[in-house]
Amino acid sequence: MSKKTNDNKTNDKKLTNFKLKFLLMVLVVDAITVILLYFIMPLVQNFPPLSENIAFQEQLEELTHIQQYIIAYILCISIHSLSFFLLMRKIFAYLKKYYNNEKISYDEILNVRKDCINIPYKVFLVQMVLIIAIGMLFNFIMLVSSFTIMRFTLMIIVIASIISVILLIGTQKMLYKVNISTYEVCKKYEKNIGYRITNSKNLLFQMIPFILVILIVISLIGYSKAVQQEGFATANYYRAYLEMNKVSSDNVSMESLKNLLNNIPLQSDKDYYFIITPNDEQIYTSNPDGNISDFVLKYRDFFYEQSNGVLYETYGVDEQLYIVDITDSNGGTWYYGFKYPVVDFDLFLYYFELIIVVFIAYTILLSVWSHNISNNLIKTTESLKDILDDENLDKNNILPIVSNDEFGDLSYYYNKIQEFTVNNIEKIHENQNMLMESERLASLGQLIGGIAHNLKTPIMSTSGAIEGLSDLIKEYDSSIDDPEVNSKDHHDIARDMNEWIAKMREYIEYMSDIITAVKGQAVTLSESDAVHFTLDELVKRVDILMKHELKNAIVYLNIGIKTDEKTILNGDINSLVQVINNMISNSIQAYNGKTEQNIDLIIDKKDNNIVISVKDYASGLPKKVQEKLFKEMITTKGKNGTGLGLYMSYSTIRAHFNGDIKFETEEGKGTTFYIILPLNGNT
Repeated sequence: MSKKTNDNKTNDKKLTNFKLKFLLMVLVVDAITVILLYFIMPLVQNFPPLSENIAFQEQLEELTHIQQYIIAYILCISIHSLSFFLLMRKIFAYLKKYYNNEKISYDEILNVRKDCINIPYKVFLVQMVLIIAIGMLFNFIMLVSSFTIMRFTLMIIVIASIISVILLIGTQKMLYKVNISTYEVCKKYEKNIGYRITNSKNLLFQMIPFILVILIVISLIGYSKAVQQEGFATANYYRAYLEMNKVSSDNVSMESLKNLLNNIPLQSDKDYYFIITPNDEQIYTSNPDGNISDFVLKYRDFFYEQSNGVLYETYGVDEQLYIVDITDSNGGTWYYGFKYPVVDFDLFLYYFELIIVVFIAYTILLSVWSHNISNNLIKTTESLKDILDDENLDKNNILPIVSNDEFGDLSYYYNKIQEFTVNNIEKIHENQNMLMESERLASLGQLIGGIAHNLKTPIMSTSGAIEGLSDLIKEYDSSIDDPEVNSKDHHDIARDMNEWIAKMREYIEYMSDIITAVKGQAVTLSESDAVHFTLDELVKRVDILMKHELKNAIVYLNIGIKTDEKTILNGDINSLVQVINNMISNSIQAYNGKTEQNIDLIIDKKDNNIVISVKDYASGLPKKVQEKLFKEMITTKGKNGTGLGLYMSYSTIRAHFNGDIKFETEEGKGTTFYIILPLNGNT
């Protein structure tokens, strides 16, 4: 099996593991949701005690509560997983490319970063809607009372909010790593990507559901406990009367029981009594609209001994019964007692109003607190922005530390980073100057060899001229007393002497130009020679200084001035000569030792700019070099290069001439560098 195949399998496994982590998060969160509902619902809905018995529920319903919750769980994870994978399809596509080291465009990076910020909030909304929808569905299936449905709806909304916040936080945590990976792929960054939610709003967004759930759960449980107590009190009321007024087993009949129950005063006009004959053959209620449900009868059969005489209408219905039994002379068991509602709507409204008041108060306090935190962050951000806008890192330009908390720590460590950065920049400048000086001296060393050769010819010629002039002087001296020498001969000797002197003057001027050029290149980088100079002076210096290197390489420099050669520029001519020479040297080296090659040095005027182009016909620049050119020190010469040349040239043209350097290159055809010098204020 090939290494590439193994790598692909490993990368596919990484993506699968990432998906499984998300799926596991959904499974766990949905499981927590269902478990919370299973345990909280009986409390807030005041379910009958012992009624979560599976055998009991099998007698009443097609599906037990556990089975219903399992179905709800399967339905939740199915819909949630599907929604997750639909929302994250772009991120999965990105991760597949990322793990396989495939090329990823910047547009894809931006889309992934946007999704990493937006998806958690989309997840929140989607899960909120789904949980509420599924919860309400089961709410209406399982519950019958509108009052009960209203209570449970509050619980569903709260639980949905909390679970959605948990999913939001979990999704943000997992997508944080994905977002970080995009910066490994691409170092570019932009502001205002994705939904912008301020820190204060985000804090409210995440805290309010937790406050709401605490208020609602405590209130609903408190209400349920109050209702239970009211139910127990009513049951004890009827228990006391029934214990005082007992019927003899020999005298048990429908009429005797009616007489007994009729004589017991009802605690509420909504209460009524009931009588159940043996084997539940007949059920009588004193209220024509009253009834005894199957739930009551099944609950009695299952839990009568444990219920202490208290029975319940059904799940989620706040009606109870107090029941006693008696055996007649035939051995049949009669049941009778009272049915009464335990709903206290006024109490519920009180709790509901309390929830609203406390919630509003907490929201206001939380809003003030979050805005205070956000304002501290805004102040820190604005201070950072002011420092950035100043465009000048300075140890004295510190961020004020106005609090002893995380924001104070942020300001403190920013100031430390700024100090560290300033120190590093100073060291970089020092090292850069040293490197640039070293490069300049290295270039100067190369020039000296060429200058020595260039000076050799005029020195030898001057020496020859001196010898010739010496011979003429001797000849003239010997001819003074010679009667055969006439005035014409004296004029001929004088003419020859003038010719030798003219040649010596030419050689000396040439040597002077060479010395001037070398002196200009020998000055340190800290010095500048900002003078007026013409284009022909510039070209003359370049020609003198590059002649030896060009001759050794057997490469020809074709110079063309397509504008007025007397055009005047103002600036450091030595720096400009060094930049042009560096480009010519690079062009020579681009031929890799090939001889009989050409380099074009063209000077033209375009759009009030002087454009100096240096063109070679070599192999062109590699793409990786093109991307980094002028941005950092890079070389194509391996260990033989420092990468300082063009980097320093670009800095020189920008700093000393307010100009620019651009280039055009094509593989196999060559490279052209353009030095653009604005003429404003120079001509």
